[in-house]
Amino acid sequence: MRVMLILGLLLLSACTHVSAPPPVVGEIRDLHSGQAVTPQALIAALAKSSRLIVGEQHDNRDHHELQLWLLQSLGDRRPQGSLLLEMLTPDQQPRVDEVRHAATPPKDLPGSLAWQSGWEWDLYGPIVRFSLTQPYPLLAANLDVPEVRAIYANPPTLSGSRSNASSVRDELLKQVSDSHCGLLPASQMPAMLAVQQQRDRRMAERLLAAPEPSVLYAGAFHARKDVGVPIHLLDLGAPEAPTVLMLAQQGSEVTSQMADFVWYTPKMPTPDYCEQMRKQFGKPSKK
Repeated sequence: MRVMLILGLLLLSACTHVSAPPPVVGEIRDLHSGQAVTPQALIAALAKSSRLIVGEQHDNRDHHELQLWLLQSLGDRRPQGSLLLEMLTPDQQPRVDEVRHAATPPKDLPGSLAWQSGWEWDLYGPIVRFSLTQPYPLLAANLDVPEVRAIYANPPTLSGSRSNASSVRDELLKQVSDSHCGLLPASQMPAMLAVQQQRDRRMAERLLAAPEPSVLYAGAFHARKDVGVPIHLLDLGAPEAPTVLMLAQQGSEVTSQMADFVWYTPKMPTPDYCEQMRKQFGKPSKK
């Protein structure tokens, strides 16, 4: 009987490290070896990291379902220290803390958090709800709106050789232009670049201060190892770069310079954001 009890305890202990199957099919690659890896092998690798950044496409439902699965699966492997979100700003942090410590959850959670409408609650809500039930803190990683306005009006000097490299600035300027469909006047580009990089700097500062092991969920360009938060962490004195997992649609190109791992999810139809933006700017359609 004692032998059976011991065997049962060993089996139960082993089961705590078996994650549920991921909710999304796709292909995962270790970008350094070029090899395909299983979801379970990915979790085992990520669980060793003290700091992890997961890059997302903001409007991709698959990515948010995977983020929830990642958080749950990592928690099954080891205690989690903190979760940081690009979608939360410092002025929301007291609300987040109040809800987290409340005896009962509020009926209107997004209202209680002053959740910003630009981040679709239907996509982010499950992640936020889950994290608020966990023993670790949910932390804001972005800038407040007044801070963004001040940076835009008077861009501050950015310290650090990596984040000031011309290759980094050129790549980010291209991204800013592309993300605005080439409609921004050249005069606005330096200020827009400053806002982008100050967001990266804030996320890096918050990661440095966050309890470990920490996870940051942010947009793909913020997550990139070659131009985003990781180089700011190094400029701020972090001894090593964080591990980066990029969530990307099939057909995208993600290299080992950008991330350590990539999870390619099925390609999904997306709205023509540029067409919508041209209408806002009063520009003629290209169709």
